Amino acid sequence: MNIEQLRDYCLKKKGVTEDFPFDQNTLVFKVLGKMFALFPLEKWEKGEGSVNLKCEPEYALELRETYESITAGWHMSKTHWNSLYIYKGELQPKLVCELIDHSYDMVVKGMTKKMRQELKS
Repeated sequence: MNIEQLRDYCLKKKGVTEDFPFDQNTLVFKVLGKMFALFPLEKWEKGEGSVNLKCEPEYALELRETYESITAGWHMSKTHWNSLYIYKGELQPKLVCELIDHSYDMVVKGMTKKMRQELKS
């Protein structure tokens, strides 16, 4: 998958916005203001596409043990974030999308009831 396909996939989710809160290089996707995906654009431009995604801690460890292309989140909480190195070709698009969904769902799950209701309306 290329970055445009991943961007489109993220933006189709309810309540999602994109911005650059840290620097001009890190594209961040948020659901109601809460981060769920970070894309380092410089790496994509170099052909080394990756993404940081939130993940349930036990599942994060399982993924790291199963896939060489998934490691503890770069510059993120190592417990709750994974880095996916998409350019290595190991990760199938379906899995990447499932992990984006998981990240989004983790963030929504941590929201207040009022915020979750806002997403449903």
